[in-house]
Amino acid sequence: MSWIKEGELNLLEKISASILKAGPMPKHVAFIMDGNRRFARRKNMERQEGHMQGFDKLAEPSLVFQTLRWCKHLNIQEVTVYAFSIENFKRTKDEVEGLMELAKQKFERLLEERENLEKHGVCIRVLGDLNLLPLDLQRLIAKAVLATRAHNKCFLNVCFAYTSRYEMTNAVREMAWGVEQGLIQASDVSEALLSQCLYSNNSPNPDLLIRTSGEVRLSDFLLWQTSHTCLVFQSVLWPEYSFWNLCEAILQYQVNHKSIQNARDVHREHQKLLQLEADRTCALSAEHLQRHGNGKPADAGRRQEALSHYVARRQERVRHFLEALTTKRDSFFTDLCDGGLA
Repeated sequence: MSWIKEGELNLLEKISASILKAGPMPKHVAFIMDGNRRFARRKNMERQEGHMQGFDKLAEPSLVFQTLRWCKHLNIQEVTVYAFSIENFKRTKDEVEGLMELAKQKFERLLEERENLEKHGVCIRVLGDLNLLPLDLQRLIAKAVLATRAHNKCFLNVCFAYTSRYEMTNAVREMAWGVEQGLIQASDVSEALLSQCLYSNNSPNPDLLIRTSGEVRLSDFLLWQTSHTCLVFQSVLWPEYSFWNLCEAILQYQVNHKSIQNARDVHREHQKLLQLEADRTCALSAEHLQRHGNGKPADAGRRQEALSHYVARRQERVRHFLEALTTKRDSFFTDLCDGGLA
């Protein structure tokens, strides 16, 4: 089965999509794809077959990188899916090994479709601690990421070997590494910098998060990124998810759009004020004034000059640190591929 299917919406779906697009539309939708095992039990099939049905659903026209069908018509440019939690490693050995093998098959199939991915401009990112995965699967993932990284029409983020708490812990480690390397100072650490050190640093926060199967919890998924996101919990099992289920979730997003945007604006302004106050405190420290004011009491002009100088230096440090972090992460994938995609 192809990861990307061609095709158009039927007439009723097209009309519904047009009506939806008259209102505010999410640009980034996240999915917790829950219900594969329950689907398997209900259909009296083995768990592995249930997971296969779930992965095959991922290859139907509901998600950006597999089909582009629904998302193209609904103007959804980015999709993030929770494919495998670190907690899933606690399942039985046979089930975990089966899921790893299934993932290998899907990424192998994906690599066979590079031309199709390029045609649709699909960029694939895999978020998580790939070191926890079998080496052959790591290499397949690295090849898929590198093969599509220049594409920019739509984006699919696959959270694999992932939990949000692990992601945040790793972001703190990255900042500590930056301090140890002398790239940034401890005073440069901020909420904004932590966000830029997350696995998802290249993506805007999701506008809409959907969980299927009727479970009403986030299960350690994108906890940092969804503080101002519309959360929709639907009872449908993931292998049975449809275009109409997605439309229902988008309607809920539209109903709550104004309050979500207001909350985001308030948070953004609050963070700007916090950063300004932190910069002012650092800039006006005794040591800084000693360097830039010759130890004399600082007048308003000198204080503003010190603040401007400090902000410029901080921004430069942070920029170099983030460049180094990007290089380190890119090297992980290129090293896995032994220097190429051949």
